[in-house]
Amino acid sequence: MKRRPLPVAAALAATAALLLTACGSGEDKSSGSDKIAGADQGSETPKESASPSGAPAGDKPDGVDVSLPKDMNLVFDWDKPKDKNEAAAMDDAANFFRAIYRGVDKRTTKDAAVTAYATGEGLHYAQVQINEWIKGGWTATGTRRHYDATTRSAPNGKSVEVAFCADTGKFYGKEVKTGKVLKTESSLKDFGYYKIVMVKVPTAESLWQASKVFVETSAEKCR
Repeated sequence: MKRRPLPVAAALAATAALLLTACGSGEDKSSGSDKIAGADQGSETPKESASPSGAPAGDKPDGVDVSLPKDMNLVFDWDKPKDKNEAAAMDDAANFFRAIYRGVDKRTTKDAAVTAYATGEGLHYAQVQINEWIKGGWTATGTRRHYDATTRSAPNGKSVEVAFCADTGKFYGKEVKTGKVLKTESSLKDFGYYKIVMVKVPTAESLWQASKVFVETSAEKCR
């Protein structure tokens, strides 16, 4: 396997670090407290409302297209909780990440999926990620795995924290112009621990939006 030039590798590594920490932190600021950060925060109605669709739920949940290219595989290897709200919030936390990488593929932060599944700081996080991939001239390819998920609800029932590990060791940048895949050696940097605060959209029966994102980078507990 040919190694890519150091400047490209360095740029991609710097971008990855930025993406992980945008709107969050290298340290888990919410630990040590039973209170969910942002639990009292409300949600905004999606800028582009979801409409009924006969498409498979995997492609158009809530009527919003979150389909991805065949070579961009996001795996969510987790069990749904019994609580109805927590299960819906977990589903839409997954859709939040699908929306981000759909934006990367479509080269825009304004895709309907992004505005449907994110609000406030969560929307800013998504926009920062997408824009960095666009500025670098990259899209993504490979498999990004999410696992060991847990959920907990705020007392008011309007917010759910979805926490999980992510492994990006087989998820690579790909140059849009050349199609060249920018592979890297596996390391601890491939593992991240996420806490996503999902808030219920008051005008929708089961739509939840990511309102805050906290990330622990190089998470040994996810290795």
